[in-house]
Amino acid sequence: MAETKREIERKYEATAETRLPDLTRAAGVAAVTTEGVTELDAVYYDTADLRLAADSLTLRRRTGGRDAGWHLKFPVAVGVRDEIRAPLTDTLPPSLAALLRSRVRHAGVVPVVRLRSSRDVRHLRDEDGTILAELSVDTVHADRLLAGDSSAAWTEIEVELADDADPAVLDAVEKRLRKAGIHPSDAPSKLSRALDETGLAPERPAEADADGTAGAAVLAYVREQAEALVRLDPAVRRDLPDAVHQLRVACRRLRSAFKTYRKVLDRDVTDPIGAELKWLAGELGHARDQEVLAARLAEALDGLDREQLHGPVRGRLRAWDRTRSAGSRRRALDALDSPRHLALLDALDRLLADPPLKPGARKKAVKALPKAIRRDYRRLADRIGPALDLDPGHDRDLALHEARKAAKRARYAADAAVPTLGKPAKRFSKRVKKVQSLLGDHQDAVVARTALRDLATEAEEAAEPSFTWGVLHARQEEAAAAQERELPGVWERASAPDLRAALSR
Repeated sequence: MAETKREIERKYEATAETRLPDLTRAAGVAAVTTEGVTELDAVYYDTADLRLAADSLTLRRRTGGRDAGWHLKFPVAVGVRDEIRAPLTDTLPPSLAALLRSRVRHAGVVPVVRLRSSRDVRHLRDEDGTILAELSVDTVHADRLLAGDSSAAWTEIEVELADDADPAVLDAVEKRLRKAGIHPSDAPSKLSRALDETGLAPERPAEADADGTAGAAVLAYVREQAEALVRLDPAVRRDLPDAVHQLRVACRRLRSAFKTYRKVLDRDVTDPIGAELKWLAGELGHARDQEVLAARLAEALDGLDREQLHGPVRGRLRAWDRTRSAGSRRRALDALDSPRHLALLDALDRLLADPPLKPGARKKAVKALPKAIRRDYRRLADRIGPALDLDPGHDRDLALHEARKAAKRARYAADAAVPTLGKPAKRFSKRVKKVQSLLGDHQDAVVARTALRDLATEAEEAAEPSFTWGVLHARQEEAAAAQERELPGVWERASAPDLRAALSR
């Protein structure tokens, strides 16, 4: 079974002659204990074209030391990585293979570099003897295993923060090391240094030519969202906070871009991809939608007075949530594991490699993008007005939901144009986002009312009081009505003519 460890460390250049300073003079460090020398032997894996290294991911099989096994590392921030560990086996564990699937696809991984390290370990401790950090002096020998035969050797110092220790310890230690003439390494990891020094460093993709055309601007945005799909796949599998939501947003942004910028990219090509994006977002959505709805209803229950709570309402809500949540995560993972998902990622790669550009792609971005944004604005305006003219009720709820979709598309259109149009696009997006958020809250209240009717029916069938569910239903009606009253003012600010005029200045 895989486990995850947050790794916070810093690396420093060293030689065989480097001598460590007295680190008990570093703030917080009371003692330094010698833990001995450990021999480590690690084989690093990647695709033949080094896709993992290009994305700063590390996959290794290591023997020796107390954490022998398979290790997969994802970058979090500078000097911070999440290390997912699995037991030592002859072949790549399925749990790690799944986390690599969006990047590896059909290619598989092969050995690329072998690192043998002699690790001289010291523990930095506080006055109570608690370990603050582990410092190791590593003598490393690297051998290239992929397409060639070369080697390299170096010595480095690594300082890794202990679990739950204050990161300020690393600053204090670095201050002492720098005073002793020991400086940070330019290489972010042993693997990156090994690849570089054995001639295997992956080629970074060339920056797209920002030639000022609409085609270049739209493709840059599409590339950003396509990369998000790849990056967020393992985050969803790891059940990281907000990962499902962010992956769905990337799907929606891509679909919106294909529709909004239809004069730039040929919809004969993008429409089938858009259909697959809609499918993926739908498969991911069940867990997220239920999670949001259950949280809303639980919060509403918390807002009731004790005398308004009739019957086992909290237990009823938990049981209802469990029933509807069952299998939703499995459904999301099945979608990510499906050939259909890989085909979608491959289709996006093909689109970016050979873009289906239309004549409108050659127009200047500063001219073409504002026109597309204003077109989506008019689409939104055509939905908002009639929706507000309807009497409160089912038809108005449906119309406002359609307006919300249009608001989302107009906002995403502006977001895509921010690198080109700057602050005017950002201001327009911000105003439209407020419309979208208000309409989203309204739709949540509509959905909650349906759920509350179901809960009331279930309670009655179980001979439980349905009073509390009726109270909550009335409150959701009040919330929706308040949002409908607020909408005209929010829309007036979002529809101010100067916002749209500024897009073309």
